[in-house]
Amino acid sequence: MITDWHEYRLINGAITSLMNDREESGLKRVVRHVFDSGGKRIRPITLILASELFGGDADECTDAALAIELIHSASLIHDDILDAGLVRRGVPSVYKQFGLAAAILCGDFLISKSIELISKYDQVVIQDFGRAGMSMSEGEAIDVASNDAEFSEGDYFKCISKKTASLFAASACMGSRISGASAESVYQCAEFGMHLGMAYQIVDDILEYKELQHDKKSENTAVTLPHIIPNSDALDISIREVRHHVDCSKRIMESFDGSDARNKLLKIVDYMTFDLIGDVDARIV
Repeated sequence: MITDWHEYRLINGAITSLMNDREESGLKRVVRHVFDSGGKRIRPITLILASELFGGDADECTDAALAIELIHSASLIHDDILDAGLVRRGVPSVYKQFGLAAAILCGDFLISKSIELISKYDQVVIQDFGRAGMSMSEGEAIDVASNDAEFSEGDYFKCISKKTASLFAASACMGSRISGASAESVYQCAEFGMHLGMAYQIVDDILEYKELQHDKKSENTAVTLPHIIPNSDALDISIREVRHHVDCSKRIMESFDGSDARNKLLKIVDYMTFDLIGDVDARIV
């Protein structure tokens, strides 16, 4: 179980420390709601494991991993504002529970704290982080516009590569950079994260298409791959895309020397794709 991993406990401990260091306030109650609702912590765990893959020290990249989790959480809060999200991770969204102003301010706080955390690292790591944040915003803008005009498969893939996969790519890229990996290895890690993020988002969209995404609910829904493809082929083509990205991510990771970190990263690929879908459709297993 991922929750038993040292890397999972490390990032959860960092979140607990962050909360304990804040004075009691209305904003702290909102932030606590965000983290009490759970989360897989896959992006920060990926960063830590990518560092360990090349002999890095997990403690040295904990602040970067926490920065990744904070900006991810902020993006979910802002996503719920844009989509009028009602439920997130099985509980009322920040927007629903506390209102628009509190949601905006909570997102602003998390982004600002993430910048403080990442500022201790080398410039190239900070640039990776900043570019991921910009890509996420660009992807969100594409997503918001998806219902206003004709939205093609190409538009969809561009959207999810920026909105979702960019942060997975940055996580793996940043972790490898912090450990001092070679330029080629850093590039490979970024590609691994990109394919993982693409596969995960398509899986998430399949679950929503099959109306099995019970821990998330919004008044407004985006156009996704299963909606673009003719109905009879929607699931088959979507699953084929998942397989492609899963195969690519695993092929990249298997090119590295065997280690506990590599094995865990391979497990994450399955956990975020095939394990999430489970028995939704027998064609994926």
